[in-house]
This record gives sequence, C-alpha cells and structure tokens, in this order.
Amino acid sequence: MPNWPALLLSPSIALGNAAVAYALVTPSCAQQDVTTLHLVSIASLLACLMVTFGAYLNWQRARTLAGPQEAPEQARRRFLSQVATLCGLLSTLVVLAEWLPVFMVSPCIA
Repeated sequence: MPNWPALLLSPSIALGNAAVAYALVTPSCAQQDVTTLHLVSIASLLACLMVTFGAYLNWQRARTLAGPQEAPEQARRRFLSQVATLCGLLSTLVVLAEWLPVFMVSPCIA
C-alpha cells in the first residue's frame, strides 16, 4: 500500500467525520438516538487505522532494508513512511477525540 493515503486521506477522513457528525446531530436529537453518530465515528476510525497500518508496514519494510550505507532514495522512502504513519496516528487520535463527546454529551443540549 502506498504512503499517500495516510498522508492525505486520514486527515480528510478526520475532517469529514467532524462535518458528518455535526450534520447528524439534529436528526439524532429528533430521534433521541445516537447510533448513527457512533457508526460514523467507528467507520472513520477504522478507515484511519487501515491507511495508517499500510504506512506502518511500509515503514517497517523500509527499516529492514536500511543498512549502514543507505542510499538517499531509500532514506527518503523510510522518512516518508515514518511521516505518513505519524500523520495517520494523529488523525486517528483526532477521530477518537471527536468521538468522545458523543459518549459524554447528549445531542439535544442547547
């Protein structure tokens, strides 16, 4: 799996999670049911974890190929994989932080 999904998609997924969850607050309040909010957050979390895991596998593969005389291209690939993994982890933490209020606050609080 390439690194770009963790670099580009995971922050977009976190942003999309916030937008969709905000849009679903009014219907959730009307139905007195937060199941859809939980489902959106779970789907976003799983998507972020999936692309992050792909970047992590690339990072591990690049680390095993690294030697004492590492080529600049190999070092660049390892660095990009590391940055992609950390960006995916940060986006995963953002999705978790966005999910936390769904547990603690009712959607009908004015």
